[in-house]
Amino acid sequence: MNCRVAFAQMFCTMEPISYVVRFTCALLVWSSLLVAQIEGIGEVIWAVNCGGDKHTDIHGIRYQRDILSKGVASDYGKNLLIERVVPQDQILYQTERYHTDTFTYEVPIRQDGDYILVLKFSEVWFTSANQKVFDVVLNKEHSVVESLDIFGKVGRGIAHDEIIPFSVKNGKLKVAGETSYLDGRLQIDFVKGSHDNPKVNAIYVMRGTIEDVPKLAPTNVQPSQPPMEEEEEEEVDYAQQQRRKTHHHPPPGPKVPDPYASDDTSSMMLPVFVAIGAFVPLVFCLCKL
Repeated sequence: MNCRVAFAQMFCTMEPISYVVRFTCALLVWSSLLVAQIEGIGEVIWAVNCGGDKHTDIHGIRYQRDILSKGVASDYGKNLLIERVVPQDQILYQTERYHTDTFTYEVPIRQDGDYILVLKFSEVWFTSANQKVFDVVLNKEHSVVESLDIFGKVGRGIAHDEIIPFSVKNGKLKVAGETSYLDGRLQIDFVKGSHDNPKVNAIYVMRGTIEDVPKLAPTNVQPSQPPMEEEEEEEVDYAQQQRRKTHHHPPPGPKVPDPYASDDTSSMMLPVFVAIGAFVPLVFCLCKL
């Protein structure tokens, strides 16, 4: 029967006791159902807060205290506020275990099935890329994280998770398309490289799929470049305006007087007057004949 239906029936059939008591009981039951739904993640079979004490996160995952003797436990990350993580779970990315050589955690795997390995990291020391680079290898054979540069991926003081799905069947481990024999314990090696020391902040293994894994908040979006393009366009427009000014012809000066327009029109009529003067005496002489 659906839990909500059962709860509703129980609530409705209660005897008429104090409404305050009834409301309090209802609130407690409903809260427990709601929390159960929020924590709808896979079954976590093992978890450790590396370099730190036990902790239960907001998803209900219970991390045990780190008892590994190899390497160094550090809480230097407490000097930083880790981004992408709620305040309650800062500690998971503030404490860590590192070593000057390769170090190992072992996880008991008792049953066949599909699993997810979640490795939690944050860079709390270096302020540039290529300063700490290392690998993670499973079962001494499978390189599941290669050349991990935490700062190069997300920057300083920012949470980063590596999520690795794998499966176990009939004593065999299958991960990243590769297979090897498993003796009941999954070995996780943090392999020393040429750039500083390997480290890890927290680890857990759960039965389920990638979809069952709680995801970190998205990283901050980097500033885009369009403003620079606008400035370049403005510079181009300004240059074009300058070129237009350079090639623009100066306004014309006063017009030169037309020499023909300045001549007296009487000079143009002079031949007419001469012709008339010659024609009148000729007519007079002809009339006398």
